[in-house]
Amino acid sequence: MSDFIVLPAYNEGSRIQPILKQIKKITKNIIVVDDGSKDNTVGLVKQLGITVLEHGMNLGKGAALRTGCEYAVQQGAKNIVVMDSDGQHDPKNIPQFLEALKDVEIVYSHRQGAGRQPGVLRFGNNFINNTLKFLFGTKINDSQCGFRAFTAEAYQKIKWEATDYYMETEMIIRASRTGLKYKQIPIDLIYADKYKGTTVLDGVKIVLKIVGGRF
Repeated sequence: MSDFIVLPAYNEGSRIQPILKQIKKITKNIIVVDDGSKDNTVGLVKQLGITVLEHGMNLGKGAALRTGCEYAVQQGAKNIVVMDSDGQHDPKNIPQFLEALKDVEIVYSHRQGAGRQPGVLRFGNNFINNTLKFLFGTKINDSQCGFRAFTAEAYQKIKWEATDYYMETEMIIRASRTGLKYKQIPIDLIYADKYKGTTVLDGVKIVLKIVGGRF
């Protein structure tokens, strides 16, 4: 069975190599999607002999992950793990995701040590979690954590249209609507940049899209 790791990257030259070196100890099937970086990200990935797919311009995290997952499926992937390339997700957790996939079709993660998360982000994440539970009956502990895994068959059911951070929420909604079996596993909370990722405005947009998608 082929397990693939897919990482979107945008200007991660200062951080990406150590992460990729750790992943290579687990699997050689690594796909990095460079989303229009202006730095040396692409060159550093190629130095490690890792497949890198290049977007000519910045299209967004959702678009980058979709490009990577499509390629993984074409290469014969049976299981796909998606994770960030900025150091906020620890590669040591990858085997846990793959082990959990033996019993379910999609595996989400929830960050431990939420007290270290900036208050505004913690509030926004909880609000989105509760909105998903109220409108779709899906209880997810950390809906905005992008460290996830799913089977290639599940990917065909959750394939998202969003090009931005909404893709993580859209994935949950599609998985709920298609009745996919899921599991949640804990991971350590790591913050390299205090406000990197989903902003308050992103959060508002996500909630509005959730409501619009439901009604």
